[in-house]
This record gives sequence, structure tokens and C-alpha cells, in this order.
Amino acid sequence: MSTATISGRKKSFLSGLPVISHVKKSVGLQRGMLITGLVLTGLFLLSTVLAPFIAPYGYSQLSDATGSFPTQEAPGGKHLLGTTVGGYDVLSRVLWGSQTAVTVIVVAVVMSIFLGVALGLLSGYFGGWLDRVLVVIADAIYAFPSLLLAIVMSIVISRGQSSFWGGILACSFSITVVFVPQYFRVIRAETIRLKAEPFVESAMVLGASSLRIITRHIFKNATRTLPLMFTLNASEAILTLAGLGFLGFGIEPSSAAEWGFDLNKAMADASSGIWWTGVFPGIAIVLTVLGLTLVGESINDLNDPRLRGRKRAGGKASRSKAAVGTDGTNTGATTAPEPEAGKA
Repeated sequence: MSTATISGRKKSFLSGLPVISHVKKSVGLQRGMLITGLVLTGLFLLSTVLAPFIAPYGYSQLSDATGSFPTQEAPGGKHLLGTTVGGYDVLSRVLWGSQTAVTVIVVAVVMSIFLGVALGLLSGYFGGWLDRVLVVIADAIYAFPSLLLAIVMSIVISRGQSSFWGGILACSFSITVVFVPQYFRVIRAETIRLKAEPFVESAMVLGASSLRIITRHIFKNATRTLPLMFTLNASEAILTLAGLGFLGFGIEPSSAAEWGFDLNKAMADASSGIWWTGVFPGIAIVLTVLGLTLVGESINDLNDPRLRGRKRAGGKASRSKAAVGTDGTNTGATTAPEPEAGKA
């Protein structure tokens, strides 16, 4: 096998990856939005990985070799972003908080995908009483306000636990309950549509088992929108986690750093002119959610061929107008004629 064939296959594989393929398909403002979202999301993930190395102190550290940290100290000196009312370093809390957010996102969204996809496939394929029962339960859960439902589930699950994994699992389970109906409804609708397709009906006629049809024919086609839903639900998970922490149902500061909890403790500082305890955790939440939302919305637009085709058609029309003068003649040699078919 030649080197050109191998490099061609590697190139096609890389160009087929979700993010890379969407960047190549994007044009104009859409590409700018996607790249901006990827940069913000990359910074968020980078701070998560490098938090143990770049954070000057631990998330619950209150002193060092020189003594205890001052409370509500302005940014500067040893504490670049200042300290909180409890004496925590703001920069360290912001960096360590990204790790907490990523952990909750991964645990919550993975559990939501697993349960939502499994229930959606079973409900859409078999139908009957199972479908009716699952649809009623999903609609009942979906009708509740998401944050209120997360608060109730957090109270039921945590029961006053303040350990790291206890708080992480409590927040993750509460967010999972909110997200499962979303995945269930999308996968169920796709399964019902695919069940009527000729290739699925042919597999049924040939005597394929239900398990084989679901896993080999329906699953791959019904889960194409999961990367998009993951990015959108990741930003929603951060907001839900911050809401739980802000209302006092999140993770204790001695167990992990959490942006919503820090915002709650910074409320009293705002009226005293102490702005740094609330501004920097708030900026972290806004930029992270903005980055994930831009990526998700850009992928959603690029997956729609109507929007993508309209933007490309608009770009070609503008280039054609620039190359043709007002009298209908070509104004310059800015565009080379396309080669005829069949010529090298």
C-alpha cells in the first residue's frame, strides 16, 4: 500500500471528526462563532487539566508558611485575584472550580445519555404499554422546573453529605434526572422514524432478532445528534450546578471548589465595594457557558443543510458580484476560469 493512500486515509479520518469537519464546513460569521466557542472551551478544559500545577494554593487552603491568609484582601501581591470573606484565594478557587464542573458534567451527562438512549430505543421500538408508561413519566418529569427538580433530588440524595464524591454524585444525579427526558424524547422519535425505514423492515423480514436490529441498524442512526446535545447540555449542567451551589444545595467549600457557592458568599461583599469575590467566579461561569453554547449552536446550524447551503450560496453570490462590473463585464482577472471536465 502506498504512502499516498495511507496519508489520504488519515486525512479523511481526521476531516471526518465532528469538530474538525464542522470547522471546514463553516464560513464567515459562523466560522468565527465556532472558533470562538472552541477557544473558550479549550481554555476551560486546559485550566481543568493544569489546575494542580498553576493554582497557587489548594481550594480549601487558608494559610501558608507566612501565616493565615487575610480575608477580603484586594487583588495583588501573593493573591492575584484577592481573597474571599472566608480567607480563600480567589484565583485558586476559580481554577479548582473548573475541575468540579468538568467532573459533574461528565458524570451527569454520561448517565443521562446511557439511561435516555436505552429507554428511548426500547420505547420507540417496542411501543405498546411500555411506550405509553415511559412517555407519561418523561412528560411528568419534563413539566417540572429543572432547577426546582434538581434541588429536590439533591436534598433527597445528599442528605447532608459534604464529601467530595458525595457532593459530586448528589449534583450529578440531580442533573441526570433533569436531562434523561430530553435524550429519551429525541431517541424515541428517531427510533420510531427509523423503524419504518425499508432497511429495518427488510431485517425484520429476514428474521433478525430485536436486539440485533436495535444495536446494528437503529442505534447508530438514532444517536447522530448526541454530540450536539452533549455540548448544549454541558452548558446547562454548569448553570444547574452553579444554581444549586448558589442556593446552598451544592458542594461544601471544604470538599471542593464550586463557582456557585463562591457567588453566594460574595453577595454580602457587593454592597461593601468588594467586587473581586463575585466577579471572577461569575466571569468563569459566563465564559464557560458561552463557549459551550457557541460550539453547540454552531454545530446545530452546520448540521442543517439548508442553513449551510444558504450561507455558501450567499458567499458565492457576493464573490460573483465583486468580479462583475456594473455594466455586466468582468472587471479584472481576480478569478481564474474553472477547468473543463475531463482535462487534467
